[in-house]
Amino acid sequence: MTVYFIGAGPGDPDLITVKGARLVEACPVVLYTGSLVPKEVVARAREDALVLSSEDMDLDEIIAVCENAHQQGQDVARVQTGDLSIYSSLAETTRRLDVLGIDWKVVPGVSSFQASAAALGQELTLPEQCQTIILSRASGRTPVPEKENLKSLAAHEATLCLFLSASLIRKVARELKDVYPGNWPVAVVEKASHPEQRIIRGTLDTIVEQVESAGIRATAMIIVSKVLNQDEFNDSRLYAAEFTHGFRKARVAEVSDV
Repeated sequence: MTVYFIGAGPGDPDLITVKGARLVEACPVVLYTGSLVPKEVVARAREDALVLSSEDMDLDEIIAVCENAHQQGQDVARVQTGDLSIYSSLAETTRRLDVLGIDWKVVPGVSSFQASAAALGQELTLPEQCQTIILSRASGRTPVPEKENLKSLAAHEATLCLFLSASLIRKVARELKDVYPGNWPVAVVEKASHPEQRIIRGTLDTIVEQVESAGIRATAMIIVSKVLNQDEFNDSRLYAAEFTHGFRKARVAEVSDV
């Protein structure tokens, strides 16, 4: 018996991996985050499967479902949104399963920061401009370690993707403007990959009013980065004709003829 933690992706039911979908179809117990996981994802469960929503469960109740399935020798598909490596309950749940001697495995999924970048049609790194992405959140009801405060992170000028922070947009803009100029680019993607997806582009000076006017307070990704308005940058070396790597020799002559 195994509990499979499955990242279902950011909202589009087609963004679950093939492996994740097959496990949902096969497992006799499907436990999913009903408040966020699309019903289409769990609709593929077999007819005799026990399908339960965890939206009103606490951790003890979730563990009880897994323990009961363990006693009956039944695999569990634990389906959650996005990818389990970021802002999920994976660590606290698997710690409890380890104590009970229950086997578990993780199936990765597409994160909302990736779906947001796709919605923007945006590469979050650009050659010689930005080569680092920071995934974080603003400090609110759930505190953030002091060394990870937004001002410290912003000092790197890396692409900053903020989860779970739309309701704190004023705080985000205020703190980042202590580091960046007011015209620093910002994009907010609400419900990335959902049919009701919305995109707002602005700057630190404008984004608060834009987001508040749109009534966006949850299920949104904030991306703060200079790459959002860059159209002049050097090409990467990967496909440069004069660049040699393990699969291709440099074609200097072709470059010099141009």
